[in-house]
Amino acid sequence: MADVVRLEVEDGVGTIRLDRPPMNAIDTEVTRGLAAAAEEAARRDDVGAVVIWGGEKLFAAGADVKEMLPMTPREVTPMIATLQEVFHAVEEIPKVTIAAITGYCLGGGCELALCADLRFAAENAKIGQPEILLGIIPGAGGTQRLPRLIGPGRAKELIFSGRHVGAEEALAIGLVNEVYPADEVYAKAVEAARRYAQGPRMALRAAKEAVNWGARGEFRAGVVLERGLFAGLFATEDQKIGMRALLEKGQAAFQGR
Repeated sequence: MADVVRLEVEDGVGTIRLDRPPMNAIDTEVTRGLAAAAEEAARRDDVGAVVIWGGEKLFAAGADVKEMLPMTPREVTPMIATLQEVFHAVEEIPKVTIAAITGYCLGGGCELALCADLRFAAENAKIGQPEILLGIIPGAGGTQRLPRLIGPGRAKELIFSGRHVGAEEALAIGLVNEVYPADEVYAKAVEAARRYAQGPRMALRAAKEAVNWGARGEFRAGVVLERGLFAGLFATEDQKIGMRALLEKGQAAFQGR
């Protein structure tokens, strides 16, 4: 795995850590690192939930403009296609994922955060899709994931203007789930991730799959998918543990199986 991205695992929580100072600009090396980290996090049994983090100062300020500036349409197409596929892989990690956002979370950084299931923002967070100010548009899923999260009207305003959204506005429009002081946001994300890691992992995986795929298609196809995933969980140990605990008025100790 590239040094600019690494997976750190502790107590069931895997942290995908971006570490390319000073701005965590997403270039070819970071893209490769994200691909490797997502694959490892998905595969490892000791990872029950994932936090995506750019460090204390910022999440990621966007794609590497110096790398992209001289590219022609023919050259940029495979680059952005690869980044899209890597972000798809991050989105499809079969575990609960939380983006812990500090400082700038812009452009490709915002698009990466949108791949997470939940977003916890620091009070100093600045989130946005400023690509329009460079004469381009979001190309790594921003035009698709952002409107699905906050609605087409709000998404268009942010994409058309390129403006940055502060933490409180992001919370108000549903762009982030929670806001904390900057020195607490990562710890809060890890704390939440640990709770999910200790939960019914098979059911959480099924819930994530049902929501993700159902949101992309027609309603009736979504409920058919939901039905199959729901029924499949009755072959898991956690389903039996959870239902017995309810009937016996006890606390479920899920096994993740």
